Amino acid sequence: MKFYDYIVNNKLYGDGEISNLLLNENNKVFIESTNLSSLSGDDDKFSSLSMSAMLARGEVPASHRRTADNYMVIKKIYGSPVVQPRINNKEKSLLAKYDFNPLEYSTIKQINEELSFLKRWSLSLEKNLKTEADEIIQIRAKELKFLVASRYVNITNEIYSGYKALERYFEEISKY
Repeated sequence: MKFYDYIVNNKLYGDGEISNLLLNENNKVFIESTNLSSLSGDDDKFSSLSMSAMLARGEVPASHRRTADNYMVIKKIYGSPVVQPRINNKEKSLLAKYDFNPLEYSTIKQINEELSFLKRWSLSLEKNLKTEADEIIQIRAKELKFLVASRYVNITNEIYSGYKALERYFEEISKY
């Protein structure tokens, strides 16, 4: 009988401790795709993407619904969004103004926090904040379209997968 030790996410697993891990045909370990953030603890019962779904259950601004509907219609008709250009410097500066990272360098947790801020800001009475929040959600949709259209592969690891949270949010709030 062979005993294997597996190191996954800097944690050592013995032969009897791999119940939440799966082995492929070459006996190499890969993590079951539960989309748990690496920043989550071991006792977290739901995935971080569930937080995106929970954000969609509250009051959602009309601008978010329009953006999500636009994204989902294009996705359903074409299978994936058509290629969109990257964001320009003006859009990058707007994101930087609020200390938001580009979507490809954002974690699920960061995007969930951003979405909650953007929802509050879009429902704000302050006109300037409301306008910028609506512009930011448009920028995020544009970034998401680019990442999906270019078949973005997350080669670093699961840390920078904030685009999944944004896509899940759009799926939940869209009527399509």
